[in-house]
Amino acid sequence: MNVSSIVIQTLPEYLEEVVENLKNSDVCDYHLHDEIGRIIVTIEGEGVSEELKKLKVIEAIPHVISADMQMAYSEDELDDHMDVLDNADAVPHMLHDDDLKPEDVIYNGDLKKKDLESFAKQFDKTGK
Repeated sequence: MNVSSIVIQTLPEYLEEVVENLKNSDVCDYHLHDEIGRIIVTIEGEGVSEELKKLKVIEAIPHVISADMQMAYSEDELDDHMDVLDNADAVPHMLHDDDLKPEDVIYNGDLKKKDLESFAKQFDKTGK
């Protein structure tokens, strides 16, 4: 599922007519407008081609000067990114060690690069 926001421009004298036509079009969800003729709507579609068809319907509404996609959200794209994050080693291994004492952690700017085993060996050699 894709969701995109569309900014529509019309002349102020046609604003109410265009807003009413958008609300009755069944291709978008109306959200808000300002007094100078800018209107914000969202469209949904199973894919880009469905969204483009809906955008063309909006562009064909009388007195619409322009209708531009401003932001797009793709559920599939989000799922792909979530898979990467879920499978990434985002939390350093040393933070999973229940025996590690907070006072033994030395922060050098990047905990991801710390190797807990070599870190522990360093303390064993120095006797600390």
